[in-house]
Amino acid sequence: MFDPGTSPRLFALPPGADFPARLVEGLIARMADKPAEAMARVELYLNTARMQRRVRALFDDHGARFLPRLRLVTDLGRDPLAGLPPAAPALRRRLELAELVRGLVERLPDFAPGTPVFGLADSLARLLEEMEGEGVAPAALESPALAENHAAHWERSLAFLRIIGRYFAPDPSEAPPSAEARQRQIVAALAQRWHLSPPDHPVIVAGSTASRGTTALFMAAVARLPQGAVVLPGFDFDMPTAAWESLADGPMPAEDHPQYRFLKLARDLDLPMTRIRLWADGTAPDPARNRLISLALRPAPVTDQWMAEGAGLGDLPAATSGLTLIEAPSPRAEALALALRLREAAESGTRAALITPDRVLARRVGAALDRWGILPDDSAGQPLNQTAPGRFLRHVAGVFGRKLGAEALLVLLKHPLTATGAGDRGNHLRFARDLELKIRRSGPPFPTGADLIAWASAQGDAERIAWAEWLAAALQGHEDPAPLPLGDRVAAHLALAEALAAGPGGSASASELWRDEPGRAARRAMDGLLREAGHAGAYSAQHYADLVAGILSSEMARKAEGTHPLVAIWGTLEARVQGADLVLLGGLNEGVWPDLPAPDPWLSRQMRLKAGLLLPERRVGLSAHDFQQAAAAPSVVLSRAARDDEAETIPSRWLARLTNLLAGLPGNRGPDALAEMTARGDGLLRLAGALEEPGRVTPAPRPAPRPPVEARPSELPVTAIRTLIRDPYAVYAGRILRLRKLDPLRAEPDARKRGDVLHEIVHAFIKDRPEGETPEAARSRLLAGAEEILSREIPWPSAQRLWLAKLARIADRFVGAEEQRAGRGAPVVMEEKHRLPIPELRFTLTAKPDRIDLLEDGRVHIYDYKSGRPPSDKQQAAFDKQLLLEALMAERGAFAPLGPREVEGATYIHLGGDGTDRPTELTADLMAQTWEGLGQLIREYRRREKGYIARRAVFESRFEGDFDHLARYGEWEMADPSAPEDVG
Repeated sequence: MFDPGTSPRLFALPPGADFPARLVEGLIARMADKPAEAMARVELYLNTARMQRRVRALFDDHGARFLPRLRLVTDLGRDPLAGLPPAAPALRRRLELAELVRGLVERLPDFAPGTPVFGLADSLARLLEEMEGEGVAPAALESPALAENHAAHWERSLAFLRIIGRYFAPDPSEAPPSAEARQRQIVAALAQRWHLSPPDHPVIVAGSTASRGTTALFMAAVARLPQGAVVLPGFDFDMPTAAWESLADGPMPAEDHPQYRFLKLARDLDLPMTRIRLWADGTAPDPARNRLISLALRPAPVTDQWMAEGAGLGDLPAATSGLTLIEAPSPRAEALALALRLREAAESGTRAALITPDRVLARRVGAALDRWGILPDDSAGQPLNQTAPGRFLRHVAGVFGRKLGAEALLVLLKHPLTATGAGDRGNHLRFARDLELKIRRSGPPFPTGADLIAWASAQGDAERIAWAEWLAAALQGHEDPAPLPLGDRVAAHLALAEALAAGPGGSASASELWRDEPGRAARRAMDGLLREAGHAGAYSAQHYADLVAGILSSEMARKAEGTHPLVAIWGTLEARVQGADLVLLGGLNEGVWPDLPAPDPWLSRQMRLKAGLLLPERRVGLSAHDFQQAAAAPSVVLSRAARDDEAETIPSRWLARLTNLLAGLPGNRGPDALAEMTARGDGLLRLAGALEEPGRVTPAPRPAPRPPVEARPSELPVTAIRTLIRDPYAVYAGRILRLRKLDPLRAEPDARKRGDVLHEIVHAFIKDRPEGETPEAARSRLLAGAEEILSREIPWPSAQRLWLAKLARIADRFVGAEEQRAGRGAPVVMEEKHRLPIPELRFTLTAKPDRIDLLEDGRVHIYDYKSGRPPSDKQQAAFDKQLLLEALMAERGAFAPLGPREVEGATYIHLGGDGTDRPTELTADLMAQTWEGLGQLIREYRRREKGYIARRAVFESRFEGDFDHLARYGEWEMADPSAPEDVG
């Protein structure tokens, strides 16, 4: 195929070429004059399995013929070689490093405080893999030149870095090589063998950019073969020699340039850049645009040539006719605009691909396409931790080592994989719903197995009891946080996961846990962890949950069934070797494309350069090459969001270079070209805006429902009178519609619980008060009883201590005031419900006073405990009439143990703040006005014409009522008039 005298040889295809298609065409053309069986002797090494599949399909499209031997570069590490054991799994290396790091952290606790062990172990594993791939020995890290000006810190860092020295042992039995190390050893051995005895058949490496040391070593060895060749993707044939030379000038290599890796490979082969030849003719979709982008991406030292060479670009609107620029106001608008363009491509039969490193944007575009039934072929797949099995395994792992809260329990019970192996998931969902309602209403916040069985037994349903017993048995014995061997942790984790997935009476094999591709991927990940668990130590429950989350997040699951044949979402790797008629480059912002280099906790940039390791700019250069390759497609959309969720964004450096170059070439009509690109993008944004534009919406009026009189409440407690005055709609919703706010699932020590428990503490203190008790004894009894009640009723230790401390602060004042109250009378009515019928109103007023004391003179005093701030006198006169109404009820004999009594006074006992009591003034005029006002209020709401207006006179505008969402508050303002409407 090749002239033996022309090695080494490098070929290339320009940016924008459909690399697999042109590769196959060029290979067939070069083998056209050879016997048909000669093609079968060609070894073709490709860089990805996806490209291998496409090359095979393209050969099939050219009719019946022999195929070359298609191999992957990464398969070299799997070849059997004498003296080399199989590669150690990456997970084993990670677990071993975690144990080594953990031991060193215990000896050096002040090194990187706060950094998790797994984070340090992962960074060491990445450094080790990089050293093996680049052929850097540990001795390079011991060089004094690396210490720079940080000798003390570097010495401490070396204590960690020396951990990896054991993996470079000459004897493979001491530490089996990693896949990267094994591949480099095989490549070195293969290169040596080829040097002595080169193959007589063609060997070609295609699609790789030589960005990693091992791959570059293999490509150089192939290029030197008598019948060897390398085909580079996205090579810039428009760069002049001076621009190529500028990439190597200066103290630091220009690795952030898209073409730098090609220059380095050519120099390693002592090959001038002019000797890199075109693999196939006529392969650039738009040569004029390639020249424009090549000039825009010139190295920084030669950008002054923009003006000199820009004049030779010709008419720029023609060169950019296939470019569209979207500068969206938000990420959502960007995703919708891209989705609309992909939908248009699907309808017109155009092969289109979205290329972006931003997975959030990719998911947004996928969600937008879903509304039209378009499922794109996403090459990246879905992170395993976001699939149903991955989420389920993470939730189950979080159960261990802690008390199971109601929220965590319901998350497990409602997961779509739970109880899928029993064949009766309907009952499971029904029982889970009933249990949720019970927990929301009455707890407990941390249900145990005994609680579940007791609840089910109270229902008297045999199926419900069996369900509760299954759940209690599955969750039993998982609260111990003590470290366990990793194998035991994994076994317990899988056992619990399979038991929950099986359901009562079911089997794990019949469940959906391990089904489909996500389930199979999750099973492989967990089996791998179980298989390598012997190389790890003991793990606490929390560390194990972190480990599982990290493993699942690093695995991907793909589902190609049912995807659209014309619409794809590619990562930047696929952009290097795939072709499409329409390419959309999304997320072109700094920090996204290119992304920010990950911080290196071990080596600075200069230290990496001296040690021979990769620089952070390498990733930027690869991203730049991806951009140059994709932006040269036949039709291209460049998109970015001008603002993200937090602040304004900065355009990608390559997009900024392109737009600045266009804007600076008015002689070539560059500004016109840029305006046309933007206009095409604005058209897509207008369509996206129209898609989001809601139809005509009529705001809801301020409601004031008017139910029939017979449906209106004929009985209310004194506490509801305040609600009837301030927010009548809440009375309508709660008392007439009988709606009830659903309590939060995650119970918290809120003000309501604090009030309830303080009431219980005070009542217990008063009921059990002995005769002749000293203040010191009373204080001790109060706090001892409070501690006992808090430990029983409040399952949050921090809230227990805080509330007990607040009570202790006012204990002396409360005990002293209680001693004075005891000297005046004794409590007769405490937390008992009583009624006062009012025949003339056909209405009954009820009350459940906290406490009413019968005084020595025969009168009574009414007390109400307040954990919050008591209402002022003005508030009581106008709205908060609880104590006034209870006093009126006492005067009319509503409280049976007392009979009609004169009310001496009423007092709010403040159980918070400074504990100061607030007496309520009970004048004859105020009592008369209150009684008359109650009659007027009840009569008013006994008329059909009176509506229950929403938020009539709330105390504060920020007040949130339980039924504001039902009243659609927010669609109307407090100043809006109500819209009475007959209902029922």
